[in-house]
Amino acid sequence: MSHAHHSLSAEHIPAPPLPRRWTMLALLCLAQFMLILDVTVVNVALPDMAADLHLGREALTWVVTAYTLCFGGLMLLGGRLADALGAHRTVPAGLTVFTAASLVTGLSNGAPMLLTGRVFQGIGAALLSPAALSVLTTSFHGPERNKALGIWAALGGTGSAAGVLLGGALTDGPGWQWAFYVNVPVGIVALVALPALLPRRAPQPARLDLPGAALVTAGTGALIYGLVKAGDAGWGSATAVLPLLGAVVLYALFAAVERASRAPLMDLRLLTRRPVVAGAFLMLVATTLLIGFFFLGSVYLQQLRGYSPLRTGLLFLPVAVATGIGAHLGSRLVGRIGSRVTAVSGLAVAAGGMVPLAWLPADGSVYARLLPGLTAASLGVGAVFVTATATALALVEPQRAGLASGVVNTFHEVGGSVGVAVLSTVAASGIDQGAVGGFRDAFAFSAIVAVVAAVACLVLVPHLKPRTTDIPHVH
Repeated sequence: MSHAHHSLSAEHIPAPPLPRRWTMLALLCLAQFMLILDVTVVNVALPDMAADLHLGREALTWVVTAYTLCFGGLMLLGGRLADALGAHRTVPAGLTVFTAASLVTGLSNGAPMLLTGRVFQGIGAALLSPAALSVLTTSFHGPERNKALGIWAALGGTGSAAGVLLGGALTDGPGWQWAFYVNVPVGIVALVALPALLPRRAPQPARLDLPGAALVTAGTGALIYGLVKAGDAGWGSATAVLPLLGAVVLYALFAAVERASRAPLMDLRLLTRRPVVAGAFLMLVATTLLIGFFFLGSVYLQQLRGYSPLRTGLLFLPVAVATGIGAHLGSRLVGRIGSRVTAVSGLAVAAGGMVPLAWLPADGSVYARLLPGLTAASLGVGAVFVTATATALALVEPQRAGLASGVVNTFHEVGGSVGVAVLSTVAASGIDQGAVGGFRDAFAFSAIVAVVAAVACLVLVPHLKPRTTDIPHVH
């Protein structure tokens, strides 16, 4: 999901505008919308899936994380493939994989098939999303490009809001399978119409860093596995410690491969720059909190409080909308009061919203505590998302903006999967036995994370006032 880094060489000779570029944009946005939807649509469907397919807490956690793990871990590789082969090849390829995987996921009869489908959905998304964004940045110029990128950025907020609603409506109506089946007709329409509209570009010779992509994805997979296992076996157990040590080894190998590679997947030197590190850190924290809210809230409302999926989806609507409002406010504030103040304030608001949830009741009104708390918290988190991207790209030279936003977006997807794994483990007793204490612990833990992150921001986030006009931020 990066600005294509090859778009700048083509900048000097603007290509003649594509005749049907707005139709193409509409279809690409529809495809991207499906990818974003598939992060949140699942959260509301989880309890029904668990009941139907006899999934425990571990399998449930993987249903959420397998998708974001593969999407995030392979996204940079997907961007490189789009450069190497041309987006007119990788967009249809990604769409095909994603659509077929959605069908498989819907037809699942147990955890293995379900998780395989989710993995391939993630692979399809990683092929499709960066390629679609690179087409968009190279096909539009001047004011038109800002408009196109604005539409693309707006998908993030609306996608997660639509995800909870659609997830609830489909799960309650025809069944959770339709949360996946709904992608199939959309995917087919896009597959039929898009190839004729996409600009054709000669493939460019490029080196692909396959070992790098494999190592970073495997490392994060091992990390999630260890974190999830710790919830049942305890933090000191071999089943938790060994995968976590394995993750450290795989990450170290990844760093070594990237240093030695002539065309590394991720330019690790970017991580020596304070704004990029600050942006990646903020993205990690914001995604952990937000995806965690949806995951925990959905299981709490349905398993503990007996809410229907649709009612749960409706209850989450203000939370999703608040995230969008927070992002809008954040983009205004960053330029005025600077990154550091915006990030610290956003995290403080998030922590404030979480505090009452640490005393979440097992009964009583959901509207008195859970809803106001989550809505306030997501307002703060929304502002942190924008600050993350704006900060990371603030001091990067234009020709490396693509690489920097790729780094931040990788932290975004991968951060979401690690965050859900941690919160699932903290809330293990709540998810397994339906005890409210587990959920209280997880919300208290989220509040602590937000406070610690806010303090860290005082040191880590530079006092910049970046412009936020041209930031395509992800869901």
